[in-house]
Amino acid sequence: MKKFILAENDLPQQWYNILPDLPAPLPPYLNPVTHEPLRPEDLAPLLPQTVIEQEFSQERWIDIPEQVRDIYRMWRPSPLVRADRLEKALDTPAKIYFKYEGVSPAGSHKPNTAIPQVYYNAQEGVRRVTTETGAGQWGSALSFAGSLFGVAVTVYMVRASYHHKPYRRSLMHTWGAEVFPSPTERTQAGRDILAKDPDSPGSLGIAISEAVEDALAHDDTKFALGSAMNHVVLHQTVIGLEAKRQLELAGDYPDVVVGCVGGGSNFSGLVFPFMADRLSGERPETRFVAAEPTACPTLTRGAYTYDYPDTAGLGPLLPMRTVGHGFMPAPIHAGGLRFHGDAPTLCALHDQGYIEARAYDQNEVFAEAVRFARHEGFVMAPESSHALRGAVQEALAAKEAGQERTILFGLSGHGHFDLGAFDAYLAGQLEDYTIPQAQLDEALSQLPKIERI
Repeated sequence: MKKFILAENDLPQQWYNILPDLPAPLPPYLNPVTHEPLRPEDLAPLLPQTVIEQEFSQERWIDIPEQVRDIYRMWRPSPLVRADRLEKALDTPAKIYFKYEGVSPAGSHKPNTAIPQVYYNAQEGVRRVTTETGAGQWGSALSFAGSLFGVAVTVYMVRASYHHKPYRRSLMHTWGAEVFPSPTERTQAGRDILAKDPDSPGSLGIAISEAVEDALAHDDTKFALGSAMNHVVLHQTVIGLEAKRQLELAGDYPDVVVGCVGGGSNFSGLVFPFMADRLSGERPETRFVAAEPTACPTLTRGAYTYDYPDTAGLGPLLPMRTVGHGFMPAPIHAGGLRFHGDAPTLCALHDQGYIEARAYDQNEVFAEAVRFARHEGFVMAPESSHALRGAVQEALAAKEAGQERTILFGLSGHGHFDLGAFDAYLAGQLEDYTIPQAQLDEALSQLPKIERI
């Protein structure tokens, strides 16, 4: 196995913003009350000013504050690894690389945006931030960031994951955060859900509603989102920017880039620096594959329209591929992929044919994760195993065609806190979930009555 690790002084100095390079302008966000185009000042009660500016910026390159880069240096640049043992096991002519984000203190890619978000809040005197978390990677990352900047953190953790992944919340508590299983009795949004379903497993949409409601109720508090919006995607581009440089050192360039998609920040952070080359015409043949769970099939079975990012409809209406803000995903172990919608930039590029999408069952991705661990040694998060499954499919297709192919996939986090899920898989106890069309139709029927994009 060969590792290509950048020297510390090669850490990116700027984030890449794809907005000015999109083939067509992104449809505007809409105010959730008036349905008029969202103005930057509409987000002021929720987000710090610098983050709002980044959300709407049309600048291609945005400087990374030096204090943020200093913290990034704790684990960045992250390794790019050639999975040569897996290649041999698959007997494929393809070369498989993975960008490994599990080296961060929180064990995933999430600190790439948690650090700057908390930094900007601290710069503006914010004393507390609230957030949602699915599998716990985002909540862990924000808790870590809060501990570095002296900002209190309140996490609403999807109830199913709260119980499936107890050590994720232990990690958050260790970094000083308070963590609640969502839905809770602390907010009106949570109480409304519990009144309908006292045993609700929760969802990211519900947890976002609770975190937003909490933030709006306190003058010293802001909200921090872990995925989907432009500023989050922007911060994550350090992944792809590093990967491009590392592949240059290896004398290579990907024919296909694969990432898992929940809200889209990890996928977009890896893909968009390479997508820039395709959009410019420099690398027109590069393909991009988004891998998602069949239990929450936003890109493969959702509608491209306006929808709320949260169940209660408190956030701005976003132009995205969605299965409906009221959709309740099955309690799969890849909790970070149980979001009902995806990043608007990702969805626009998918709609225009630049991004392919595939959905996978729970058992097939765990099978790949186990095979990977037995050949490469790394035990990955269930979310990341979706990207691995897509990469393996590409490698087997190259074998069948007798073609060389360079494949890059995102290993977004380690699976050290997910061993209970691996126990269930190895014991044959994991369940695959097929979503009936009637369930999707019901969720989509509750979309806001706005003309589709």
